[in-house]
Amino acid sequence: MKLRPLEETDLEFIHELANDYSLMSYWFEEPYNSLGKLTEHYRNNNSGESARRFVVMNEQDKVGIVDLDYIDFIHRHCEIMLIIKPEFSGNGFAKFAFKEATKYAFEVLNMHKVYLYVDVENEKAVGIYKKQGFKNEGVLREHFYAKGKYKDAAFMSILKQEWLKNE
Repeated sequence: MKLRPLEETDLEFIHELANDYSLMSYWFEEPYNSLGKLTEHYRNNNSGESARRFVVMNEQDKVGIVDLDYIDFIHRHCEIMLIIKPEFSGNGFAKFAFKEATKYAFEVLNMHKVYLYVDVENEKAVGIYKKQGFKNEGVLREHFYAKGKYKDAAFMSILKQEWLKNE
């Protein structure tokens, strides 16, 4: 298992994930993205400082992606988002990718806080986040629309000093 930076050659893989309704609903995003638009976005925004995107690898297989988004270098916080292809679920990839990306946020980017939004009904993900030391800061009522209804989202985070205690 390893993480590596997203490359332009990974865009077909990202396109596949980004157009899977069942996966994108976890990110509360619409699964509508053309490969051309994705390529254009990559070329125009890849050098920006507001995001870091990684591909989760197992040997030669691409198994998922983990993003650090909305990186704020003034307030020193960012959002973390993760998708693992369903056929690779249950093999520790989510735990590994989540831990490595959080480590990158704190050790390389010097973030003070890493946060996320998660569907309160996604008990598996909430469990992974809690095991990594993330704390629930509250619930945003009917904050996202996914799978035909409004969903409550837990806002969870971990501070650098909390993460250091768990390391």
